[in-house]
Amino acid sequence: MKEILDLKEVAKYLGLNKRTAYNLVRKGEIPGTKIGRQWRVKKESLDDLFRNPKKTK
Repeated sequence: MKEILDLKEVAKYLGLNKRTAYNLVRKGEIPGTKIGRQWRVKKESLDDLFRNPKKTK
């Protein structure tokens, strides 16, 4: 798998709808970078989320 993913790939990797993945990245719950009009996410960042999940209130 590629090291840098677009939102469609993020959604597929996480088993989410593309809109849900977009909302999570936009809110900062998934770390991503906007390049032009498109979001990019490091696969390593997604893996880190599962290894070290943030605690929710």
